[in-house]
Amino acid sequence: MSLPKQTMITEVGPRDGLQNEKQPVPAATKIDLCRRLVEAGIRNLEATSFVSPKWVPQMADAPEVMAGIPRPQGVRVSVLTPNMKGFEGALASRADEAVIFPAASEAFSQRNLNCSIAESVERFTPVARAAQESGMRLRAVISVAFGCPYQGDVPISSVVDVVSRMRDLGADEIGIADTIGVGTAEQVKRVIEAAAKVYPIEQISGHFHDTYGQALTNIYACLQVGVARFDSSIAGLGGCPYAKGATGNVATEDVVYLLHGLGIETGLDLDKLVDAGQWISAFLGRKSHSRVGNALAAKRAAAEQAT
Repeated sequence: MSLPKQTMITEVGPRDGLQNEKQPVPAATKIDLCRRLVEAGIRNLEATSFVSPKWVPQMADAPEVMAGIPRPQGVRVSVLTPNMKGFEGALASRADEAVIFPAASEAFSQRNLNCSIAESVERFTPVARAAQESGMRLRAVISVAFGCPYQGDVPISSVVDVVSRMRDLGADEIGIADTIGVGTAEQVKRVIEAAAKVYPIEQISGHFHDTYGQALTNIYACLQVGVARFDSSIAGLGGCPYAKGATGNVATEDVVYLLHGLGIETGLDLDKLVDAGQWISAFLGRKSHSRVGNALAAKRAAAEQAT
């Protein structure tokens, strides 16, 4: 079995991870988190969302965050852009990448976007066109590709249909997302292999939640079929609003530990990632969701006590 020699990690903690936090997180803290992540080697950073503060109040400071985060050469900063107003914010803030988010389930699209899948594609079309005209990279992340909280099973054909639509919009990368964390390894392989028949595997990424403890297993399944791009969230930031009490995004520290153990290059410094994860978790007043982060932090503490 041949696995990729290197992978690309997109860090989504500052956006996907923090957006559902009920306690206010100051812009300065978000900026500091982004700085720590960049210093740990992150080169693809999903920083914020240009969405209505009415719906996502935590992201109301998007312009301030974008103005303050470090932008060294080689770092790609992306933002969520649900419509043209959001894209205009992305353009004004000099974002490198616009992210759109169609769903693979009609039920989820209606509940989350208040429109059908076809209507959502129509909404995203001017964003895609504007991104191309401005030279901004476009990434599409397909929600609930492995299961929906409202309709249950999602047919593979539905996922492939949306992949094809995003391809036709000119997406530079298409993420296949397990929004509620119910996917299993063989299912993941089947979905990815089907998507790869209509879109290059090199441009497909995986976005997994750990609700049922399957995220790392599903990432390994992706690696087996040639996927080398993954989203992850520092300290496992981000709950799963569709499963009470469940953890959300897979932790960056855990993903990196897996990849390094397989001999796959990430360009990331695990120790610095652990530091960043422990720091933001302390700010939020709770333990990190990263098992690797907590284990390495405990190991350090024990070593310090022994000296």
